[in-house]
Amino acid sequence: MKNFFNRRMVIIIGLILILAAGGFYLFNFAKNNKQSIAIKSLSAINKFSGLLPITDDEKKELDVMNTLVEKFTQKDGVTRTFLLLLQNNMELRPGGGFLGQYAILKVKDGEVLSTFFEDANLLDQRITAKVAPPFPFTKMMQLKKWKFRDSNFSPDFPMNVDKAKYFYRLAGGNSNFDGVIAVNANVFNDILELTGPITVPGYNVSFNSKDGALKLEEYVEKYYIMNPEVDTQNRKMIMKKMAPLLVEKLFSLGNVTKIADLVHKEFENRNIMVNFKDPELQKAIESVYWDGKVAKDWGSDYLMMVDANMGALKTDYYMKRQVAYDIDLTAERPTVTLNIIYKNTATFGDWRTSDYHSYLRVYVPKGSTFLESKMVSLANRGEEFEKTYFGFICHVLIGRETNAMIKYQLPDGFDVNNYRLLIQKQSGVENIPVKVHLKNSKGEYDQEQTMDKDLKFEFQNAD
Repeated sequence: MKNFFNRRMVIIIGLILILAAGGFYLFNFAKNNKQSIAIKSLSAINKFSGLLPITDDEKKELDVMNTLVEKFTQKDGVTRTFLLLLQNNMELRPGGGFLGQYAILKVKDGEVLSTFFEDANLLDQRITAKVAPPFPFTKMMQLKKWKFRDSNFSPDFPMNVDKAKYFYRLAGGNSNFDGVIAVNANVFNDILELTGPITVPGYNVSFNSKDGALKLEEYVEKYYIMNPEVDTQNRKMIMKKMAPLLVEKLFSLGNVTKIADLVHKEFENRNIMVNFKDPELQKAIESVYWDGKVAKDWGSDYLMMVDANMGALKTDYYMKRQVAYDIDLTAERPTVTLNIIYKNTATFGDWRTSDYHSYLRVYVPKGSTFLESKMVSLANRGEEFEKTYFGFICHVLIGRETNAMIKYQLPDGFDVNNYRLLIQKQSGVENIPVKVHLKNSKGEYDQEQTMDKDLKFEFQNAD
């Protein structure tokens, strides 16, 4: 019983219904009979979840999923519309990846009525308003207009949702969506790890979990870059043809636990983020931290490192990162030395890859004071989300490393007792080794974790 009803088992049933359509190119191809079975299974599990050998957090997640499934499968005759943001994190942006395509999904009485899929550039062609972009776009990319494809410039998903809706309205659309779902490209590779390789009819290529996203990038980018005379309006048709094949294989696996493990991981590491218009549903999502927000209510030390690839290429596929966080609580004011080591593992530049050019923002406790930095530009300072941030331009040459060092002091009056550190993960990056070194009046302490989700560091022996 324990192995069957684990966290991953109870989450998947609802997520497959609502988010399979929002997974990487998975739209409206789930079979109705399987949906019905899933709904009944979830309801049955939820009725006796109090008797299951699972934690309170797991029970809470189960309850949230049951709420979502009941809401979107009820026979109330209401048509609900969702905006799906498909983000390519091989070109990293603060909210995940470059927003290259989107889809509109309409659902009624638990069934998909229609889907509309379009390249974001086509939507942007319909925007005539001149909206000034954030200065990194102007300085590093010489952009003069801010549009939909660059709307996810915030690390906070609800803010990106509002901005995406704004640009959608400027393009002449009705932005009164019932929900917005963002999905990063590496979900594609993760799905292929479960389904195995897949071949799309009419395309002489097989996609697998090791380089599926990379190969797909070649088909939607390289061919048209090398052949400018070819019509680019339908260059991403392969993704639309791939969708039913992926969904069919995913639903026919028969291993619900593995599928559930995948979906839960994608939520934890922010590869999938959701936002609902319904206050009750949004509150439910927030209660299990699936909303993609920047934390505002954390009461101790805080860090979030946010990169924005300003090189307009897919170099993030080759970027590796390591983080060393050194905090000295014995100084007059607690002092942090942060080292972010970037390694560009590409061996040469081409149509997809170049030297790495990022606008890096480091979010820290509000009131922190910048001291010095190395291997980055002069600091740009600001405040948002009840945080102070320092912004830098950072370059990493092909085949080289850059050790970005940033030193700052925590705010006056910072409580050095019961020290805790929350490091929030940026959507679109994963598997970053993090080392934390703490020095206080009792000694020095070290901890290491891998950032594939938000990390909390506590030093019980240091109190």
